[in-house]
Amino acid sequence: MRVLVVVASKHRATAEIGDAIVSELRAAGLQARRVSPAEVRTFAGVDAVVLGSAVYMTQWMEPMRALVARHADVLRRLPVWVFSSGLAGVAAGGEVPDPARASALVRGIEPSGYATFKGRLDPGALGLRERSVTRLGSAAEGDYREWDKIRAWAREVAAALLAHAPTAERPLLLR
Repeated sequence: MRVLVVVASKHRATAEIGDAIVSELRAAGLQARRVSPAEVRTFAGVDAVVLGSAVYMTQWMEPMRALVARHADVLRRLPVWVFSSGLAGVAAGGEVPDPARASALVRGIEPSGYATFKGRLDPGALGLRERSVTRLGSAAEGDYREWDKIRAWAREVAAALLAHAPTAERPLLLR
């Protein structure tokens, strides 16, 4: 079973989450690879999709929103999971609101599941405008990504896909 993990990431933190998801999908025996929204021309030959985006100003990044809008008809016919990453300064144990749940665009593709993961805020990687916005919002710098939670979610996605895969595809392990 071929899974395309499409990730919109500005400062690599969300891309690294996508890489962890790919690793878990592969460990479960699925063929998986991560690409950016700009790399997607078609979903032909793909059996399932994971869409993830960094969140800025409570929204997914524009390249991901454009991809979903452009391919909504195809995405509605595929098993799709979505995740959001951001809001780095949320305290440990605190929950982050999920912009994907509120987005009519994402709801319109009827994903099989949602997840929101805390992100990373590294002021050294930000531009002047971004640093100003994070200061105004009192965002705490640091890496708040919860790798165990991310990997567990990816294993849930893999289990759901394998439960519905043809028997011949279940033991498949290709990279």
